[in-house]
Amino acid sequence: MDSETFEERKYVDFLPKLQQAYRNAFNRVNERYDSTLVHGIDQQVLDESEPFYDDEGGFRLELPDDPYDRLTDVVVEEERFEAVLEEYVAAVETELERVFDD
Repeated sequence: MDSETFEERKYVDFLPKLQQAYRNAFNRVNERYDSTLVHGIDQQVLDESEPFYDDEGGFRLELPDDPYDRLTDVVVEEERFEAVLEEYVAAVETELERVFDD
C-alpha cells in the first residue's frame, strides 16, 4: 500500500479495517485504565482524529486541536490525560500497522 491509495480508499474500502484497529486499541487501553477516561478520550478526542499513512513512516494519527479541552464530563488531571492519550494513540497506530499488514 502507498499513502495515495490509503487516502483515496480509507473511508470506502478500508473502513472495516480502520474500525477494527480502533476497536482493538480501545480494548487494549480500556483493560489498563479507568473506563470512564478511556471512553471520554474515545468519544470526544479520537472521534475527530484522522489516520494517515506515510510511505516511509507508516501510520500516524492526527489529533484535533486542544484534545484536553475537548474532554467533558470526565474529571482528570491534564498530566494523567496526556499519558493515557499518548498510550491510546500509540495503540491505535500499532493496531493500524497490524491490521493493514494482514
